[in-house]
Amino acid sequence: MSLINLSRRVALGIDIGGTNTKFGVVNHRGEVLEKGSIKTDDYETVEEFIDALYEKALPLIGNFGGKDSFDGIGVGAPDANYYTGTIDHAPNLPWKGVIHFSDLMTTKFSIPCTITNDANAAAYGEMLFGAARGMKDFIMITLGTGVGSGIVAGGKLIYGHDGFAGELGHTIVKPGGRKHWSTGSEGSLEAYASATGITITAKKMRAEFPESMLNQYPEDAINSKTVHECALKGDAIAIEVFRYTGQKLGEALANFVMFSSPEAILLFGGVIKAGDFILKPAKLHMERNLFPLFRNKVKLVFSELEEADAAILGASALVWEK
Repeated sequence: MSLINLSRRVALGIDIGGTNTKFGVVNHRGEVLEKGSIKTDDYETVEEFIDALYEKALPLIGNFGGKDSFDGIGVGAPDANYYTGTIDHAPNLPWKGVIHFSDLMTTKFSIPCTITNDANAAAYGEMLFGAARGMKDFIMITLGTGVGSGIVAGGKLIYGHDGFAGELGHTIVKPGGRKHWSTGSEGSLEAYASATGITITAKKMRAEFPESMLNQYPEDAINSKTVHECALKGDAIAIEVFRYTGQKLGEALANFVMFSSPEAILLFGGVIKAGDFILKPAKLHMERNLFPLFRNKVKLVFSELEEADAAILGASALVWEK
């Protein structure tokens, strides 16, 4: 009987975004050995998309011993359901309705496929390869174009009865507050703490303060990156944009802590490039709003995963965490 060399076993991790889909071959140590990408929105049907993905990924699969060397395929996607293997009514993807994505992938690739939403995949990646190694209770918050989250309790990701638990970005942090551009809800965390929310805040504040460096940029150039550039140059209004954002984030994190009592909250995504401009006010307002029993117990830390590879790692982690 031949022994299986686990060091040679690999998984295919796939991150599906509204514009781009990234994929890579990942080993048990969390090393992305080879990767590629295709344009998500180039394909009108999901079948066409999977055909193109297969054609592009097949050479990578061949480079690592063929399909028999792969323990599985892990996919992170918006509005994906771990229980059913479906993508359900994703507004940012070109294919509408309920898509039986996992079944379609398994049939096409002849490799078992597991899918979950992108923020849950990120949480898996942190638990297996990143800052949450060894943790049984933590919350992952992804701060990008939107705000995603994954809640891990007792070493297990919380999915709820229907597979969609953990949408912390859509919890209300300011009742009757800013209207969300997509959902129409008023005062959600995503409307304030996402890169999109930061852009809205910055445009509002720069209109009120003509002396701000932010007014040196045209309207369509205002985003979280330009706000960060101005903050680094000492612009008080840009710094206030991040302070206000951090406050709203911290107030929400306090509620999340009192819900599941995590060991840590991990922050990931493009927004965290702002560093202490957002982390310090977030920590301050989290602690200020906590019931005393919870104060000074929860670490607030940035992800340790390389941003370029994190989504692929998180997706691949699904294969080994089943």
